[in-house]
Amino acid sequence: MGLSGKRCELSAESPNMAEKELEKVGSIQVESGPWLGFERQAFSGEQFVLEKGDYPRWDTWSNSHRSDSLLSIRPLLIDSPDHKIHLFENTSYSGRKMEIVDDDVPSLWAHGFQDRVASVRALNGAWVGYEYPGYRGRQYIFEKGEYRHWNEWDANQPQIQSMRRVRDQQWHKRGCFENS
Repeated sequence: MGLSGKRCELSAESPNMAEKELEKVGSIQVESGPWLGFERQAFSGEQFVLEKGDYPRWDTWSNSHRSDSLLSIRPLLIDSPDHKIHLFENTSYSGRKMEIVDDDVPSLWAHGFQDRVASVRALNGAWVGYEYPGYRGRQYIFEKGEYRHWNEWDANQPQIQSMRRVRDQQWHKRGCFENS
């Protein structure tokens, strides 16, 4: 178990891992990144952030434990070493707003914001939002851009309870996220 079996090396996106003659991805070793894995082909379904390190089993890259599939993968786009994001209570950037700048937030509630996040503006950097506090549950990736409605980040409901920056070793030699 873990980092064994058929091997495939990637340096660019792969919308269909089966084309790489891998029926199932059982483990991953990221030498440089970060990367974004997807539950289904063509970069769809549940999303998984893969930063530098070893992922010996599917449950080491999936926090939700709903899916053991990784059928497509691409490099994660990080535009800047700085991080800034706006979270909105309602769709179309309305309602209460929370701004996060160069920080990780393990609980939006603890910072005076509810768990309802229905639209997002990612102004700098790449971010990952989690369904539950403490960076747990389904992951939602926010690259620089605007997300007017939660279905634009493939969520079933407008619920995010923790947020963290995705750090690229190009700028952050140390301090990349480690799951505790």
